[in-house]
Amino acid sequence: MSVVKINVLTVPAEQREVLEKRFAARASAVEGSDGFEEFELLRPVEGTDQYLVYTRWRDEQSFQAWLKGPMRAAHQGGGEGGERPKPAATGSTLWSFEVVQHVGPKSA
Repeated sequence: MSVVKINVLTVPAEQREVLEKRFAARASAVEGSDGFEEFELLRPVEGTDQYLVYTRWRDEQSFQAWLKGPMRAAHQGGGEGGERPKPAATGSTLWSFEVVQHVGPKSA
């Protein structure tokens, strides 16, 4: 059964562009991971400063393996002088779900 992980990131308005550019720059870091199924970065449009980072995985073990390997490496990136850049988000919360029902588009 697939699992969904949603990372809720609180991002001040002045950091939105920074966050989106960072995600775009490392989009391929998750694509090749074993068990990875889907990714979406959702930008808030009104009433909140929280972005949602949606990922879907074959199972919990696949997600945990990505956390301990590729994700950790992606977040180690160095900025100027080899220092890690300041986070764009001021807070984060991870939500976890099991997919119990899924409906895709109808085939023609």
